[in-house]
Amino acid sequence: MVTKKKRTRLKSLSQGRPPTAKPVRSISSKATRNQIRTHHTLQKERVKALAAGDERKAAALATEIESQGGIQGYQRASLIGQQGERGGDSSKILMEWLEPMVPALKELSTEGKSFRMLEVGALSLSNACSKSRLFDVERIDLNSQAEGITQQDFMERPLPRDELEKFDIISLSLVLNYVPDPLGRGRMLLQTLKFLKSPHYVGQLQDFLPSLFLVLPAPCVANSRYLDEKKLEVIMESLNYVNVRKKLSNKLVYYLWRMKTSTSKRTPIFKKEEIRSGKSRNNFAIVLR
Repeated sequence: MVTKKKRTRLKSLSQGRPPTAKPVRSISSKATRNQIRTHHTLQKERVKALAAGDERKAAALATEIESQGGIQGYQRASLIGQQGERGGDSSKILMEWLEPMVPALKELSTEGKSFRMLEVGALSLSNACSKSRLFDVERIDLNSQAEGITQQDFMERPLPRDELEKFDIISLSLVLNYVPDPLGRGRMLLQTLKFLKSPHYVGQLQDFLPSLFLVLPAPCVANSRYLDEKKLEVIMESLNYVNVRKKLSNKLVYYLWRMKTSTSKRTPIFKKEEIRSGKSRNNFAIVLR
């Protein structure tokens, strides 16, 4: 008699993360790309095993991930990829988009008004947003790699008590794709609405703020069975977001979504439904219910 394996729902982002391990001494550009790619492949298989209740396979994959450097090795590779000579700092794109409103931000800062940014999955204290000195940046990550980055799961972060504890911009750069399951990704997008300030801006600021900076690996949108750019836009618009900027490349897709209103409404329903067929497609999806 064959016993069915019990499927396990992954409740938080941290459940999808692998164990930590000591990073290797050095890593070349090619090795960086290979390490990131291998890590994501192994991690994807581990999440599947966890969801299916196959603890033996999940443990074996966790060991293999650890042998590749674990989450610390992955983060180190990502940091190297963000170095200026590699051109990998995604916040550079965000700062380019926000350039029209820089004069207004500087003027208001002289009046003692600060603009707050929450960087989820932060790896560095010296990216373009931090260097701009235009924002009061709060940085969090599941596995903090530096002082100044709070070790915290965004989904377990206490909700803001008032507008002063909310943010003008939230950055989810290569974070949503790390959430273990489609429903968890939907929940994370919903959660961002609770942390953004109510729209109250004037002039050029109202064209950009409050906003969500979202970066994903390009295949999540360009080669998924269950998600394409049109469906992503429909999902985001249902959450009161409107796209104000986007950039698509072979490796990454960048979006800036402005929250139109903080008025709550019934959560929309989006199922995991195939919109593109083919064996080469990946299974990245976003579910809301």
